[in-house]
Amino acid sequence: MNILVIKSSVFGDNGNSSTLVNEQVERLKAQHPEATVVVRDLSAEPIPHLDGERVGAFFTPADQRTDEQQTVEDFSQALIAELKAADHVVLGLPMYNFGIPSQLKSWIDHVARAGITFRYTENGPQGLLDDKPVTVLAARGGLYAGTENDTVTPYIKLFFGFVGITDVSFVFAEGLNMGDESKEKAMSEARAALQAG
Repeated sequence: MNILVIKSSVFGDNGNSSTLVNEQVERLKAQHPEATVVVRDLSAEPIPHLDGERVGAFFTPADQRTDEQQTVEDFSQALIAELKAADHVVLGLPMYNFGIPSQLKSWIDHVARAGITFRYTENGPQGLLDDKPVTVLAARGGLYAGTENDTVTPYIKLFFGFVGITDVSFVFAEGLNMGDESKEKAMSEARAALQAG
């Protein structure tokens, strides 16, 4: 069992999503004592946002890349290798201003690579990664799940599906900024859902 842990809260381990991630990882480790855990904390170690130079490195043929471009390519390939090697992915997903954290978007931009993790065919795009379970721990200040204001859930499903991963499940902790009682109830319900899962 190889577990890839992705934390994207700007608060690091103090974030609500990260709290749930850490608890879920401990639960998985108890079930699989031999498990290897790889942690990507995108707040502690931010991934650079795409710019013209980074995209240029991706599209430059290998034999024509500068050392700097090769470093960019190697970094992207390392992120992809982590995802490929994972048997289970645990993703901490806060919602910021109706979207995913920008640091998570940077991770996605380095992983969604045409010809590497997906390809275009006559029948539409085809994911190139093996399917695997992804547990998404979604923390929100308000109540969004199941409403048109939840842009995050369909986006994350779309991204993982695009690269071939369709076994994606969500556990929501919502209303976290609506008072202590609401927060306590939401975290308790999320924990119960994880234990039941």
